[in-house]
Amino acid sequence: MHRFLPLTLVLGWALSAATALAASDPAETIRNSEQVLSDLMAIPARQIPHHLLTEAQGVAVIPDVTKVGFVAGVRRGHGVVFVRDAEGEWSLPQFITLTGGSVGWQAGIQATDVVLVFKSRKGVEGLMRRKFTIGADASVSAGPVGRDAEAATDAALQAEILSYSRSRGLFAGVSIDGSALEVDQRAHVAFYGSPTGEVPRELPESAAQLRSYLAELTQASPTAAANGEEVPPKVSPRKVEALRRSLIQNATQLHAILSPSWRQYLALPREIRDPAGHPDVEALKAVEQRFAKIDGTPSYKGLAERPEFRATYDLLREYVAALSASPPTLQLPPPPAK
Repeated sequence: MHRFLPLTLVLGWALSAATALAASDPAETIRNSEQVLSDLMAIPARQIPHHLLTEAQGVAVIPDVTKVGFVAGVRRGHGVVFVRDAEGEWSLPQFITLTGGSVGWQAGIQATDVVLVFKSRKGVEGLMRRKFTIGADASVSAGPVGRDAEAATDAALQAEILSYSRSRGLFAGVSIDGSALEVDQRAHVAFYGSPTGEVPRELPESAAQLRSYLAELTQASPTAAANGEEVPPKVSPRKVEALRRSLIQNATQLHAILSPSWRQYLALPREIRDPAGHPDVEALKAVEQRFAKIDGTPSYKGLAERPEFRATYDLLREYVAALSASPPTLQLPPPPAK
């Protein structure tokens, strides 16, 4: 019997460590969820297909799901879920937890962001009523991304839930069968002042903004103007700002694996860290050309294929394109006194 003691100790350590690492206050969960949504839609070629989001009945975002394991692995995360009502309006973010386990040789700690797209009302309503096991209470499949949407498998087309994860800047479909979702009443009361399902005593601005942002991401896009010509997608200031934040975050991850000389060579303009404005487009294009040179040089293939490089380069191109499409703001002195 003693031969089972080490495994028991390892599993107990993994459970307690995962719980501790994933613990987060509700306000932080809201902030991190908005960042995940921003990153999710930043790169068109790698985003969750827009039509899947516009048709979704529910969307769950669980940032920083932590997996701790040596022989037995445990996943734990805190996040939010949005539910669409009969009129198509999104609910305020409702707090949830995700817990799951796996067995195998998985040494180390890994944190990923998880996004679940509920295609049916049955699935998301089941989650709000009780503890919900993915794969048992509703079918789940790894979701298609970007251009792969056209090549979605039959399993993805028939599944009630499409699942995604993001590690090191890149989103991809992932299977998380057996993971349990549960409404986090404690976090909900702490944040809103009332239990799930009741009118909040307080309406924090961050929650209202997050719901508004999801509505912006999931609204149907007009495809043609009155004269029949295609309407180019509008780049909102919020998306430009989201791209800026995502670019900074991914560039930081890239720089962490580079030597000082490479950090300087691929450094972004300092002005990008000023939330009051955006850097000069020409300065950004100069950095973009450096990334392009690395991407097109065979001897730098090892760097160009790193996910940290790919994510930063893609975001940089999207950011430059978004700034170029946005009308410039006139720099004027204060208006004359009345």
